[in-house]
Amino acid sequence: MKLTHLVKGAAAAAALGLSAVAAQAEYPEKPVNFIVPWPPGDLEDVLTRMIADDFQAKYGVAAAVVNKPGGGGGPFPGAIEVANAPADGYTVGSFVIGVPVMGHQIDIPPLTPEKFDPLGIFLTYPFVIATSGDAPYSTMEELAAHAKENDVALGHFGDVLTPTQVTKAFAKNAGFEWGSDAAFDALDCNTLASGDADVINTTLQLILPCLDQVKVLVSITDERIPLVPDAPAIGELDAGLNIALWNGLFVTKDTPQDVRDKIIAVAQETMMSDRAQAVAKETGALVYWQDANDSAARVAADIATMGKIGTILE
Repeated sequence: MKLTHLVKGAAAAAALGLSAVAAQAEYPEKPVNFIVPWPPGDLEDVLTRMIADDFQAKYGVAAAVVNKPGGGGGPFPGAIEVANAPADGYTVGSFVIGVPVMGHQIDIPPLTPEKFDPLGIFLTYPFVIATSGDAPYSTMEELAAHAKENDVALGHFGDVLTPTQVTKAFAKNAGFEWGSDAAFDALDCNTLASGDADVINTTLQLILPCLDQVKVLVSITDERIPLVPDAPAIGELDAGLNIALWNGLFVTKDTPQDVRDKIIAVAQETMMSDRAQAVAKETGALVYWQDANDSAARVAADIATMGKIGTILE
């Protein structure tokens, strides 16, 4: 009897172990949502939709992008939804730099302390500083010299954006002030042609139609943009401002590693695909896959850089 009981007990234990393994292997077994905290149509939305499509094709479950803009278009309502969701991989954040770098530092309780780990960073927005083709300066050094003697009007998308902060910090470090600055809903060829701004801090894709009529003075990216290879990256001119507006996938900190690995496997393959790389070629965006460890190091470095920029702008 004792032997019989032992055999039955071992069989039951083995069955339980197999059940546990099967349960772990079942992810994903229900729909997965990728939360984009912005309206549809921007670069991170387009690329995240590619990831969702590939995830659905690979694992056979529904996967969708859910746009959660709010708070004046800012990213934090969407980030709060991800932070409040179970740590099971069924709610994944597609976040710009502001969420993991600043979200836990500006007194938003659901995001404090730090709630997220990166799965990987996959996009650098092609932000540039550009001016009209007939401007009396062709480099940032020449712009600085000109702006010390003349009023130069800057157009940007808003003070809170990282590229705007970098642009203003560069001016401080270079010893000049913008004659005026204003936020615009659109910053494109017409903005420069109309004279609404002398210099614009915008994305390269918005000025591609008139690229032969403008000067790109610098890119606010961590490496040069292939479509404008002669324009230096900001870190080449001021190493202390080596930062960019990027986007990555994030999950809450207790998400199991095997779940993370399944999401990463799809996202990495998607970013290397021809259709994702076509977005880079068409827009000037940098599309790649930076792994979780390197992404975490990048977040830490960017937190330090933003701290320095904040000090410069005080």
